[in-house]
Amino acid sequence: MGLLTIGAFAKASRLSPKALRLYDELGLLTPARVDPVTGYRLYAPRQLERARLVAWLRRLGMPLARISEVCELWELDAAAAAREVRAFWARVEAETAARRDLAAFLIDHLSWKDPAMSPTVEPLKIRYAALSDTGLVRESNQDTAYAGPRLLAVADGFGAGGAPAGAAAVQVLKRLDAEGVGVGVPAGDLLNVLEDAVEQAGRAVRDIAGSGPAPHEVGTTLTAMLWTGSQLALVHIGDSRAYLLREGGLFQITHDHTVVQSMVDEGRLSPEEAAFHPQRSLLLRALTGGAGGTGEAGGAGGVGGAGGAGVTADIRLRDARSGDRYLLCSDGLSAVVPTDAVRQVLTSADDPEQAVRELIALANRAGGPDNVSCVVADVLEPDQEK
Repeated sequence: MGLLTIGAFAKASRLSPKALRLYDELGLLTPARVDPVTGYRLYAPRQLERARLVAWLRRLGMPLARISEVCELWELDAAAAAREVRAFWARVEAETAARRDLAAFLIDHLSWKDPAMSPTVEPLKIRYAALSDTGLVRESNQDTAYAGPRLLAVADGFGAGGAPAGAAAVQVLKRLDAEGVGVGVPAGDLLNVLEDAVEQAGRAVRDIAGSGPAPHEVGTTLTAMLWTGSQLALVHIGDSRAYLLREGGLFQITHDHTVVQSMVDEGRLSPEEAAFHPQRSLLLRALTGGAGGTGEAGGAGGVGGAGGAGVTADIRLRDARSGDRYLLCSDGLSAVVPTDAVRQVLTSADDPEQAVRELIALANRAGGPDNVSCVVADVLEPDQEK
């Protein structure tokens, strides 16, 4: 079969002539021949398969630069190209989930502006406890755990100034607790308050780190919840975690900001492989003393810094239900205690005090290789005993 004109090739590949001209200019789909007199592009039938692959990838919404990478892989190893497509789609799904959460918040936020839809029920209450332990291996404790009437928080510091860095970050948020921020504040305003607080926490960490010899190696994770009476505003950066126990099911409601978790998201690692990966503690996001810095201590490694380009905390609202039980913990618990064992303790413990004690004990029985901190809070009806 001879060469195909650009029109015939466009029809066979389901790509427009305009798209084919663009892909030629980008080197993505170069014609087999260009007529030296007319400049007409001519294509070989064997190029149809690559062209159809490009068309399919464009329908997925894949950027042209990445399509080029996939096509080059496909020429050498179709399985490797398939893995790249899987990784791309995993990232799309993660971003779609984040946009879905934002859309849900906006729908609720805009609906609640209608006075006729505003609730008149009495706010729920929380009963809480916090406990932190050095563990059996570390010489000092760089974790900070706090529970108060409106704030729950865990920070896992790393580097030479990790302990004061974590404490400083939590101290900023404790001001919101002391000032009673949250009750009666519109949801949109509350999220803005939290975003400002995280920026202040980042500055506090940088101030602490700046007094040491290697500021970029000092930082902290931060996972916190601010109670409003009907909702919990969640702030999260790093690999400390928040879990929700609801109707017997335990759900992780934060996403680890680690190199290994990003590999799981992209389909490059299975969750089972991630649990034993040598870089599982290396962070992609944290509050640190210097943008682009890295460090490792207390089981945490940090990359980037608060306020640095592209480094942000996850901030969102969650509706609370009576009977919910929340757990915030450092990776000193989550990295060594199986999720089923955590769920069993949270399900059986009579109150938050008992739960945090038993969880710390579980981590130490598993070798206690790291500092471990736990905060547990129960959501109660207004008439229940606190």
